[in-house]
Amino acid sequence: MFAAPLDLRMASSSAAAASDSVRLSVEGMNCAGCVGSVEKALKTVPGVSTAQVSLAHASADVTGSGLDPDALVSAVDRAGYKARAIQKRTSVAQQKSEIEHRQAHHGRAWRNRALAGVIASIPMIPMHLPASWTGLAHEHGQITLYTWLVVALSTFVQAYVGSAFYRSAWHAAMRRATNMDTLIAIGATAAFGFSAVVLVLRLLGHQPDQPLYFSESAGLLTLISIGHWLEARTTAAAGSAIRELLSLQPDEVTRLASAEDSTGQTAPSAEIEPGDLMLIRPGERIAVDGVIVSGQSSIDESIVTGESMPVQRDPGQRVVAGSLNQTGRLVVRAETSGLDTTVSRIAEMVREAQSSKAEIQRLADYISSIFVPAVLGIAALTFIGWATFGGENNWTLALVNATTVLVISCPCALGLATPTAVMVGSGAASRRGVLVKSAATLERSAAVDLVMFDKTGTLTAGQPVVAQAGDEALRLAASLAAASTHPLSRAITNEARARGITAPRAEHVEEASGRGLSGTVEGRHVEVISPGAARAQGLAFDDDAQDLTRSIVVADGRVVGAIDFTDAIRPQARDLIAALRSAGVEAMLLTGDRQAVAQRIGAQAGLKPEMIRAELRPEDKVNVVREAAQRGRVVAMVGDGINDAAALAEASARGGVGIAIGSGTNIAIEAADVVIPGERLDHLLDLMHISRLSLRTIKQNLFMSFIYNTLAIPAAALGVLGMQGPLLAAAAMGLSDVSVIGNSLRLKWRLSRH
Repeated sequence: MFAAPLDLRMASSSAAAASDSVRLSVEGMNCAGCVGSVEKALKTVPGVSTAQVSLAHASADVTGSGLDPDALVSAVDRAGYKARAIQKRTSVAQQKSEIEHRQAHHGRAWRNRALAGVIASIPMIPMHLPASWTGLAHEHGQITLYTWLVVALSTFVQAYVGSAFYRSAWHAAMRRATNMDTLIAIGATAAFGFSAVVLVLRLLGHQPDQPLYFSESAGLLTLISIGHWLEARTTAAAGSAIRELLSLQPDEVTRLASAEDSTGQTAPSAEIEPGDLMLIRPGERIAVDGVIVSGQSSIDESIVTGESMPVQRDPGQRVVAGSLNQTGRLVVRAETSGLDTTVSRIAEMVREAQSSKAEIQRLADYISSIFVPAVLGIAALTFIGWATFGGENNWTLALVNATTVLVISCPCALGLATPTAVMVGSGAASRRGVLVKSAATLERSAAVDLVMFDKTGTLTAGQPVVAQAGDEALRLAASLAAASTHPLSRAITNEARARGITAPRAEHVEEASGRGLSGTVEGRHVEVISPGAARAQGLAFDDDAQDLTRSIVVADGRVVGAIDFTDAIRPQARDLIAALRSAGVEAMLLTGDRQAVAQRIGAQAGLKPEMIRAELRPEDKVNVVREAAQRGRVVAMVGDGINDAAALAEASARGGVGIAIGSGTNIAIEAADVVIPGERLDHLLDLMHISRLSLRTIKQNLFMSFIYNTLAIPAAALGVLGMQGPLLAAAAMGLSDVSVIGNSLRLKWRLSRH
């Protein structure tokens, strides 16, 4: 994804220096209401500016100044959850272990509750079946051994399976708040308590004509626990992107004592420090970012570029952690520590994106915050209404229907609607080499209708190529250029090699800044100079290259020919512009280059003349972005240079998206919302495709959640579900959660096929 790993490191460290940050592991969160409770508790701690809590990752990221980790942990503990401070930068093995441990612990806890509930509930099934079916006498107020078995099993379910719900609801009550577990706890307690009262009355000699709901109370907690278990499993599947990224970096590496050491010793990659030498054999993945000291090889860099074709890497060139060494034996000098590799930084930024909240999620959180009190009010009115007007068995009907309202309205699906889709979308983007820095960015990317491109290094490769040259002029120029590292010199030698021209050896080569090259070739004094230097010497030549860079080749004072250079357009640029247009998105070129150059590059890319703006200063680009946003356009600004950073930030501030090219400057990358591979500009289409499908999935999830509660609550209040209402409500609530998570996993399957 990134041609220069240093860029990400500098951006990350710069951001870290701006404010203190602490990461906490938080246990005990079950729903979006829990997330809100933890966030509220953290924000009460002095010095906290932001608190971002992730249910999926069971963690909290807190930023501010002078933060005290112990105070943050205490605040979370007082809110009824368990917290501990954890390191943001740990070894890959530790990160994988922590993720797997957290997910396994969460899933195992709910699995155990669900299985215990199922085992205890099965013997209670005959509770409301006719005695003629089961042979168990438990009707008409009779108390038998079977009745006591049901009471014992139900009590066990309340104590063990229901403990998580009761604990969460109690802590919320202590803060004078409510959450989704409040609804479950009240519903289960009401059913169990009502049954206990009826049982006591029977023991006292009364024969109230009321059924017992011990089995329904147990079944309610069991079904919801099964739903949480399924959530834990499917959420882990949806968030597999980070584990997959981390698995690409090996836990161990062969460290060499010196360049002469041919065997080395195995060491944990986390212990590698800058300057250490590593041996990378064919078939091994590179453990730490570094520079090749010796050896040549084809390397699969798809993890960082998104490009499946391997590339040739030679001594002096950089290699990135996670890349696969395919053919040759390499000795690599580490440039970073084993704790700060490209893989770990990408995984960290993907984790932050998955944990962040889109604007549409904030709406869902707000609705959840007022939903529970509203449901409690509806349940109270339902109870009063049925108790007053329910006729025979009015108190039973009042209890059953009020409990059904509490259970069926639990908005767990609402809390899962956005995070699961965001996790899938950002994970899919990262696997394509596209780094999306926040959930809000994913949401805004779906609405983009105007993409503004910088020219040099964005639409073009940022490297000059020969546009026109005679063979003789190219042959002589290549002789001198072989000794130079100037970009124009590299363009000359590349073109000569491509034409099969053999350049003779040059002697006494000199390079003068602002003038050019000179030396002796085949006994002649040859110069490759600028047009200005040629005119100063009184040399005559055609000067018709208005929009091209030109060098004049001179041999013994006579002009041999001219070499024209151009900045080559990226191969995929024209197809990208056409694809954007077909998707209803306009494209525009912004550049500080001359008008003639801009028009030529724009025409090659397929842009309309009126969509090309040239000779712009950095502040001019900002103004163009601002004006478009003020006209109601959602702008994506794509750039790579320092002069693009302000425009990237402006696009983001105006409700659009700043997109940096991964091979660009660290300042541009830091200012951007999205980073795409330097050689894969067409990944911009992947970003838009993923963001649109993700936003569509979020809306579908929210619709399912809202329509479920809109239809279910009135049905429960009116008694449509009958005497088995609480049990049916628990099953329906679980199905709503599964439907939302299943829809998000359907997005994952669909993106995997794209």
